[in-house]
Amino acid sequence: MTFDQPLVLALAVLLTIGAVAAYVAIQKRRTAALAAAGFAGLAGGGLRRHLPSALLLAALPILLTGLARPQAEVSVPRISGTVLLAFDVSNSMKADDVRPSRLAAAQAAAKGFVDKQPSSVDVGVILFGDQALLTQPPTDDRGAVLAAIGRAGASGGTSLGRAILVGLGAITGTPVALPEEGQQPPSLGYFPEATIVVFSDGQETGGPDVAAAAELAAASGVRVQTVGVGTARGSTVEVDGFRLATALDAELLSSVAQLTGGKYHEAADAQALAASTNAIDLRLTMKKEPLELTAPFAGAGLLLLTLGGLLGTRWHGRIV
Repeated sequence: MTFDQPLVLALAVLLTIGAVAAYVAIQKRRTAALAAAGFAGLAGGGLRRHLPSALLLAALPILLTGLARPQAEVSVPRISGTVLLAFDVSNSMKADDVRPSRLAAAQAAAKGFVDKQPSSVDVGVILFGDQALLTQPPTDDRGAVLAAIGRAGASGGTSLGRAILVGLGAITGTPVALPEEGQQPPSLGYFPEATIVVFSDGQETGGPDVAAAAELAAASGVRVQTVGVGTARGSTVEVDGFRLATALDAELLSSVAQLTGGKYHEAADAQALAASTNAIDLRLTMKKEPLELTAPFAGAGLLLLTLGGLLGTRWHGRIV
């Protein structure tokens, strides 16, 4: 326990000692006066005689301690940390098996997710296709995050591995790459307060090994939550004048999430996609925060004053 006004605490000690000394001196004089008057039998102690005054005296240091503004540190659970929203912006995200399109539905669901996050959560945005780009570093500026989500447009292929590596780079503050064959993976530190949420149909077309990137995230304490956008039945998209078939690869997205301790959320339509973001669980952390204890001390002191006053009035016809 700490005190915001420690000098008041020292004053409380001195005043309490003085009050007790004064009470003892008054009682000695009273006892001597009664004895001199021939009423020595009335000068004895007893519960009724001293309890009201003892309660009043006990209230003094408690009230003064409250004025010193005591504080204690308590662990408060809170959702906090960093969330990277990674959007697949490959050509396959133009498919309309989720209306109005996979990408548009993912953007709408992600905006709803962002709106629900407390200010203690910083949110960033990654757009990934063949390459991955951090378009909005993690921030508590919700307007900036929503604007970055709205700028996403679909083209090119898909590299989930690059998305995870760029996410880890944003979390650690340094570029992250997979090790060369035969080398040990880099030690990035441990970031259990960070989460990467991937919105994708899972149609991987190349890039760094997805499983290796997921294992690197897991070693860093970073969970990857995946949201499957699309249907197993699939649809077709037009690319450079050709119609290409595309379907949801739930198996890949599920395996990525499982490798990092995250969860896979499937969304076959816009409504299910919006609901899936409600199921994305962020880590609950414990943060130490100061708790002022002035009110409990004041309450205890006032209670003792009240009891002492009531007993003194009832037993002796006076408060002191």
